[in-house]
Amino acid sequence: MHVSIAIVAFRNADEIVGCLDALAKGTHTDFDVVICENGGPEAYAELERAVPAALPGGQRVQTILAPGNLGYAGGVNVCMKAAPEADAWWVVNPDTVPAPGALAALVARLERGDVAAVGGVLHNPKGRIQAYGGHWRSSAARAVSIGSGETLDHKPDAAQVEARTNYLLGASMLIGRAFVDKVGLMREDYFLYCEEVEWCLRAVQAGLKLGFAPDSLVCHDQGGTTGSGDAHRSRPKMPIYLDERNKLNVVRDTTPGKLPLAAANSLALLFARYGRRGAFRQLGYGLSGWFAGLRNRRGVPPWMA
Repeated sequence: MHVSIAIVAFRNADEIVGCLDALAKGTHTDFDVVICENGGPEAYAELERAVPAALPGGQRVQTILAPGNLGYAGGVNVCMKAAPEADAWWVVNPDTVPAPGALAALVARLERGDVAAVGGVLHNPKGRIQAYGGHWRSSAARAVSIGSGETLDHKPDAAQVEARTNYLLGASMLIGRAFVDKVGLMREDYFLYCEEVEWCLRAVQAGLKLGFAPDSLVCHDQGGTTGSGDAHRSRPKMPIYLDERNKLNVVRDTTPGKLPLAAANSLALLFARYGRRGAFRQLGYGLSGWFAGLRNRRGVPPWMA
């Protein structure tokens, strides 16, 4: 199976180099890499200087300058369109370090033929699990990371994980051709955050199944690029605003009848997350995103346009 690896960059050439070094050690060698730089011409020039045209195993590395900041989904779509003949596309965050067998395990699960896309084990550098998969709760507009907080020593029941999973984590997901043929590419109007949730929910609603490969280990520096992993009182505006806005947009796009309940519950969770910690500036960011979600705002946030 030939896999095209899609990586979206934003002025982080050093992270890209680290990710490529890990990919070069992979045991599944039939792949190429496409990197979309969203950070402008200067960042693209730095990226071109930093990354090779091919990995030591001969795999091609293609770099593309986006015509502006297309966001995560837009960048992924650019990468996928640049490799139309691939059998599958592995969407990988630049702040990840996949284990040598990560891609091979994803491919093996996809090749069993009963799933259209596959996720694996995301863990942080300290060995704590970030997620095996994701479970979206429409009534609360909440994304739940399955397995969060477990250790790498824990052996999850793959069948149970698959039974609960209705979306894959965007930091590492192998998307098969049947998935794309049936549901298309990512929605670019989300710009950043929750686009992989909507994409996977769209696939599940179309009758496709999502798989889990427990031997696909990917170390992920969560929020390293956007600041979403910072302490609550230190988080910047963009990830908070977009997370709150886009969660409501996911509900609107997939289960619109639940939007009133989801809006009320997400507002309560927002106050619980930031208000009780005294993170009042961040609460304000979240409220602005929440109101934007109620008004069905899309695309680039107004202060970034």
